[in-house]
Amino acid sequence: MKILVSNDDGYSAAGIEALAHALEGLGDITVVAPEVNHSGASNSLTLNRPLSVRQAKNGFYVVNGTPSDCVHVALTGLLDFKPDLVVSGINNGANMGDDTIYSGTVAAAVEGHLFGIPAIAFSLTQRRWEYLDEAALVAQSVVKRFMNDPLAAKALLNVNIPGLPTHEHRGPKVTRLGKRHASQPVIAATNPHNETVYWIGPAGNAQDDSPGTDFHAVKHGWTSVTPLQMDLTHEQQVAVVGQWLSDSTVSHS
Repeated sequence: MKILVSNDDGYSAAGIEALAHALEGLGDITVVAPEVNHSGASNSLTLNRPLSVRQAKNGFYVVNGTPSDCVHVALTGLLDFKPDLVVSGINNGANMGDDTIYSGTVAAAVEGHLFGIPAIAFSLTQRRWEYLDEAALVAQSVVKRFMNDPLAAKALLNVNIPGLPTHEHRGPKVTRLGKRHASQPVIAATNPHNETVYWIGPAGNAQDDSPGTDFHAVKHGWTSVTPLQMDLTHEQQVAVVGQWLSDSTVSHS
């Protein structure tokens, strides 16, 4: 099996090193990752400048772009093969609920998914890489499970691993995305030119962490495994909007 590994914390992050090491022996591992941290980059592609690729001393390919750039470049020109699996992470912090919309970690997996390659995004809910070795073993077990019993070709999984010692892990549990409250207010500051600047505020707390959600699973020691899809069409609204457009009250000017 050929596995492409990427992330959003950058090629030198402890999480991607631990993930690549954990996957050694499971197949041919190729790492293509951002030069610097791109947390919150979502699915952005760099279209206003060319991208450069270099190879670091550890063998990782380094792209001066976003997580989506990394996977896109890898799949459309850098690699002379098509990977069997795209794996992203291990992220420094959770990507649950609404986080998945903004996450560069999830975006790297999504890019592989859009090319028809099964993909898995891994995140460690505990920041500062606490219990990273344990999380890497969980990621390894999920990939092994996929290898032994593959899901559909376009499978896209978002996996959040609780920061716990191994003996406290309760195993994987399939979940749905929970929901956060709105983000906290921006944080105003003044730059050296005496101009007001704003830092994006912290994410909101969980609003829907009921049983069955990723928030609930992780809170109770489970690794949440959420299958995602990228079809944004609101099927239930198609007929409603069609009627709205044909309604005589809608202006055609």
